[in-house]
This record gives sequence, C-alpha cells and structure tokens, in this order.
Amino acid sequence: MSNSIYLSVIIPSYNETKNLERHVLEAVIDYLSQQDFSWEVILSDDGSSDGTLEKLKHFSKQHPNVKVLDNPHRGKGPTVSSGMLAAQGEWRLFTDFDQSTPVAEIEKLLKYIDRYEVIIGSREIPGALRDKEPFYRHLMGRGFNLLVRTMAVPGVHDTQCGFKLFSKKATLALFPNLYIYAQGRERSDPFTGAFDVEVLYLAKKYGFKMIEVPILWQHYETDRVSPIKDSLRMLKDIIKIRLADLTRNYPQQVDIR
Repeated sequence: MSNSIYLSVIIPSYNETKNLERHVLEAVIDYLSQQDFSWEVILSDDGSSDGTLEKLKHFSKQHPNVKVLDNPHRGKGPTVSSGMLAAQGEWRLFTDFDQSTPVAEIEKLLKYIDRYEVIIGSREIPGALRDKEPFYRHLMGRGFNLLVRTMAVPGVHDTQCGFKLFSKKATLALFPNLYIYAQGRERSDPFTGAFDVEVLYLAKKYGFKMIEVPILWQHYETDRVSPIKDSLRMLKDIIKIRLADLTRNYPQQVDIR
C-alpha cells in the first residue's frame, strides 16, 4: 500500500486563542476525516506568545495526521513557506486559521487539478460569496488588488485571499525562491504583507498555469488589520518584488516539467 499523501493542509497561526475556542481545528479534522483521500494537516506557528503553540501541540497528540511547526515570529510569509516545504502532499493548500474560507471549499479547487498547478480561491470574481464584510475592508481590498494587477500580477483579481492550492511541483519551484519573504527579520507585530503577491508573481514569471476559483469568504472581526498602515507596507513590498526581479534576485527560470 502506498504511503503517499494526496492533500496537505497548511494552517499558519499567530496568537489564535480566540479561534481555538471556536473549535476551528476540530471542524477541519472532521471534514478531512470524511474524505476518501489521504491527508495531513501542518500547523505552522509564527512564534505565538499567548499559549497557542502549547494548545496546538496538545491537539496534534490527539490526531496522528497533524504536525506542528514551531517557527520564530517573522510574519505570515515565512510561516506559510515553512509549512508548505515541510508538507508531503501531492497537493498543498494553505488556509487561514480562522477558517474564513471553510476547508470544505477545497472541493471547488480540486476540480481544476488536471489542468492547473496553482489554483487560487477568489472573493472578487462572479460566483464568490462574501459574508458580513465591512465596507472599508472590501474597499481596501479592491483598491489593493487593482494596484497589484497594475504593478505585479496582471489578470489576478484577488491575490490576498488566504486559500490557495499548489501542486507539489509548483510548491518546490516557487517557495524556495521567495526573496522578499524568504526569511525576514523577527517581528513584534502581526503582519501579513504582500507575501501572496510574491508567490503569484513568481508563478507567472515561471509559466505555471493558474486559475481563480470563486469561493465563500466569511468575515471574522480582528484587530490585526490597519488599513492605511498595512496598505503602505504592502505597496512598498510590491515595489521590492519588482526591484528584486530587475536585479536578478530571483532565478531567471526554473524546471517545471
């Protein structure tokens, strides 16, 4: 019998006590346990300071398909990358801890694996459903996505949705070649940044076939988003990505056969 894993689900965490109390991980495991494919869950912690890591380790002891990674606090990009590269699955999904897009939405993405290597959950194309999103968040997202399409990833309407599926081949070609979000300095604040933009920028650069798929997205209140400050940071990062390409800090090509 083959021991290969079909799907890896990578979930980054940073001070997730409130979400743990909502039993989001139990919901993920319940869903995956009902599927007929092999799977694993990688809980990649971003240096949490509120007891999250200890709770994750306790959870993993109760579920043999769950692995916990203990990372220094460097932000979402390096934390997701750590999980994606530690995973063993032929397909690798990263999804937000709060499950604003429920893991069951993976079914919509898996329909495209015979034709695409990078499959992007999107809140900005026809068929997507947004639930309880504040107007300012929606406006901020639309503005940022327009900027991204203009400066970095033309044709992608929603780069920031935290629900993306990559083949093993795409994962191993893209994530080791990140430059802006390869490691990063240790941080004292929660910050997502333009990490998704860099990954998708490289996917386009290296010729991976991509598609956006409409998904359900539910808003959960957070104090981690600062619209003006975060938007300025992400703009700086997009400029850094373009400069990194111009100065050849990315390999000019990768083998995607």
